[in-house]
Amino acid sequence: MKRQTDRLTRRAFVRFGALVGAAGLAPSLGACVADGLVTGAVVTPERQSALDVMPVLLVATTRKPVGSPPRSPYFNSERGRGLSFAEVRLSPPDRSLLGKVSAVVTGDWTIGAVPKVESGASAADAFAQAALGRDVLIYVHGYRESFESAAVSAARLSDGIRFRGVSGLFTWPSAAATFDYGYDRESALWSRDAFEDLLKALANSPSGGRINIVAHSMGTLLTLETLRMLRAEAGEAAMARIGAVVLAAPDIDIDLFTKGVERLGPDVHKITVISSTNDRALELSSTIAGGIVRAGAADRERLEALGVRVADASDYGGGLINHDLFLSNPEVQGVVKRAIARGGGGA
Repeated sequence: MKRQTDRLTRRAFVRFGALVGAAGLAPSLGACVADGLVTGAVVTPERQSALDVMPVLLVATTRKPVGSPPRSPYFNSERGRGLSFAEVRLSPPDRSLLGKVSAVVTGDWTIGAVPKVESGASAADAFAQAALGRDVLIYVHGYRESFESAAVSAARLSDGIRFRGVSGLFTWPSAAATFDYGYDRESALWSRDAFEDLLKALANSPSGGRINIVAHSMGTLLTLETLRMLRAEAGEAAMARIGAVVLAAPDIDIDLFTKGVERLGPDVHKITVISSTNDRALELSSTIAGGIVRAGAADRERLEALGVRVADASDYGGGLINHDLFLSNPEVQGVVKRAIARGGGGA
């Protein structure tokens, strides 16, 4: 029986890897997303994001730094000693027609340089000081992500919604490998204290600014658990600084998700869930986890009953997995933008 279970799990991971690897081939879809407030809204983004004007990404990470001074890949998949902070210099994509054509092959945002890394007890405060009291958007990535891919996704998200505040990334030690789902999940949970330290530092900054969080897939588990801790330990004053919390395709056991949301009390209204009942990646994650539905693939009615806002992307048929539309689809990015606007910060 154990051998059959092992073969099933490995087979599920192989299918998972094939689907994730093909995600970039999914076409752009034209259906509209309803987030419970606006249906059929046309999003007209500003011409330029703050990140495009000043391409600096504030990074807080529990990954182990590479080299001193830093050298590529700057942070690896190993667990570091506490939190590290870095101001990452990015190179924006070429906005010309030729650049847009070449971006299909070569990608868009890239890491230009990481001048220095600050690790230890002062890292969280250094991040808060670099934010200068402005609204901040923190992206928390999901399973199977390298530091570089997470940084590029953070840039694409912030630029895509034309965020006007500071762009940030919280990156935890993902192995960036298909068969290391267990390591990734444990590393995400291991990073809760460090993420809470960062949120506390930002919340305690006297110069103000809203803290907006967009978390994807497994990163939503880390985010929800950290917010529970923040509310319990730092109270309503810290939670008042949290603007929007967008959980995109949350890879969380629906029962665990329910318990976590209940512990947030009135702050549950800050949460917007981008879900899809036909998310193939979450379907396979559910198989690996024993068959319990993931929150990101749950029925809309079940999620709304918990008090969260829901953007149901199930009608975005045609893609292979529909797992990261918030990084590429304008309508789904519009959901993120509206959530941040409701929270009063930066978009």
